Amino acid sequence: MTLDASLPNPRTAWRVAALLALLMLVNFLDKVVIGLVAVPMSAELGLTATEFGLIGGALHWCFALSAVIGGFMANRRPTRTLLLGMGLFWALIQLPMLFATSLWAIVACRVLLGIGEGPASPVATHALYKWFPNHQRNLPVALLHAGSAMGLLVAGAMIPWVSLHYGWRSNFIILAAVGLVWCLLWWRLGQEGTLERLRASQLKADEPAIPYRRLLGDPSVLGNYLCHFAANWSLALTLTWVPSYLQVGLGIDPLQTGHIFVMFVVVTTPLSLLLAWFSQRLMRRGLPSRLARGVFVSGCLILAGLLSASLMLPGLNTAARVAALTLSGGLALVMYSVGPAMLAEFTPAGQRGGILAIGNGIASLAGLAAPVVTGLLVQGAGAEHPAGYAQGFLVCGAVLGVAGLVGLATLNPQRTLQRLGESVAAGGRARAQTAS
Repeated sequence: MTLDASLPNPRTAWRVAALLALLMLVNFLDKVVIGLVAVPMSAELGLTATEFGLIGGALHWCFALSAVIGGFMANRRPTRTLLLGMGLFWALIQLPMLFATSLWAIVACRVLLGIGEGPASPVATHALYKWFPNHQRNLPVALLHAGSAMGLLVAGAMIPWVSLHYGWRSNFIILAAVGLVWCLLWWRLGQEGTLERLRASQLKADEPAIPYRRLLGDPSVLGNYLCHFAANWSLALTLTWVPSYLQVGLGIDPLQTGHIFVMFVVVTTPLSLLLAWFSQRLMRRGLPSRLARGVFVSGCLILAGLLSASLMLPGLNTAARVAALTLSGGLALVMYSVGPAMLAEFTPAGQRGGILAIGNGIASLAGLAAPVVTGLLVQGAGAEHPAGYAQGFLVCGAVLGVAGLVGLATLNPQRTLQRLGESVAAGGRARAQTAS
């Protein structure tokens, strides 16, 4: 009875989940703003497509390193404190954008923002896992990333309008204010999860530490990281180049582009939540996570890749292209909720933050590469020609498809749990023999 009384309060758990979803909304506002001010900013500063691609990718220059450092810090430090510090840093680093006039000043602001945002997703996910057990984790993390999608919704409705009426730089003072409001809410209402505290006394017996070389060399981990990389390629392409593609490549005016972004979120958010719920339901029905999570998310990535690549087809009208973009993005988003849940199935709680962060760091390399690769293709085809954009979507489709096929072959959490358990047991026997 004492144990049950100490279990996390569901109301508090979902309140924390909602606050973390709001954090990811702020996070994505900070990310997507550059894509949505691309046209007026490039016109004012005289940026080429390649230079803008450089700005778009700058967020990810140090993203991987900061993600890993932040994740390992989360193994030993309260996530509540880490998240508050990150939120405050994001808010303050928006302010120099009010005055930056050179390419490298803007790049520096985006690099610093990337350093602050790198650990956000793994640390927030790790924080959520302290409130929800394994069989309940898909939906809370899907809600977390629905917050990200809602960031696109708010951005699509707000940023083009603000840019049109008050200038593109005004968006950054608004983002700073929104970030500070979240920090105040988290300071007052945010709490550290209690689920891991229940297991702390059992850690040595039930969850001994596993050498990182064993974890990082496992096929399920490597396949998971590749699938995360592919999903992040799709997301980075969406955030950086889709607004410009809609305006320049398809000739849609800025306000309509914002409305399309709203529609994008209205479709992708329920779709990703529905798919996460369906995967969780399969788990509850007793289907092994190899199928309910591994095969499921791999199939979603393959289908997302086919839809992205379809933008190369001639003769597609604007509505069909927008539909393909929307469905492709929604399917790829499922990896953000189901992927971490697979890693958490076999990773000890004391190492989970680090393993999630390494995956996030590797995935961030896609955020660095996708904007630059697409920028080179756009400039090579001529900035006003949609063929360069279509080539970028074809590359994205190939990345998603290959990752999905690899995922089908490698994502097997039960097999990994068995292998790691045998490794730990063998290590324990070896230590016992040495001691005797």
